[in-house]
Amino acid sequence: MTTVSTQFVELTADEFRTRLREALAIYVEAMRYPPGTAEQRAPMWLTHALRDGWRCYAALDGDGTMLGVAYGYRGSPGQWWHEQVRRGLVKNSGEQAATHWLDDYFELTEIHVRPRSQAGGIGENLLRRLLDGVPNQHVLLSTPEGTSRAWKLYRRVGFVDVLRDYHFAGDPRPFAILGRTLPLERAAE
Repeated sequence: MTTVSTQFVELTADEFRTRLREALAIYVEAMRYPPGTAEQRAPMWLTHALRDGWRCYAALDGDGTMLGVAYGYRGSPGQWWHEQVRRGLVKNSGEQAATHWLDDYFELTEIHVRPRSQAGGIGENLLRRLLDGVPNQHVLLSTPEGTSRAWKLYRRVGFVDVLRDYHFAGDPRPFAILGRTLPLERAAE
């Protein structure tokens, strides 16, 4: 369960820019990336905040310290991730599958919770808040292959395999592309 003192807030693009360093620190810690990764990712994250349909939620503790962050936007042709996934889908499943998934989707770009704050419902709460009211037909995300808390969360809320063991250009790790139709069902009370 989420602790009583955890607050979930929607961040504007300006608030996101102000808290970017803190959000990237969570990303690096949660993904176990090497130091320096945050500086490489910062320009990309700032560019994402300018995209159509961008929205962001953060989980804050009682002191206002960020415990988790999630953001995404409307995916569209010409975006790097869209083109990479389209290529993989056409190759593995055909044009019809690519059109089905990529015609009208929200890209859940990032969702991360500090490791010490994981397993308390923060990730699911962020995911549900981020996707609540999203007007797109589908939501898509990519996640490294392998069992993790994130995988369990995605399966629990109904994400299915769209493309497995996919290798993005420039990354040797295999990824899964997961998706589901929107809206999400309401969480059980």
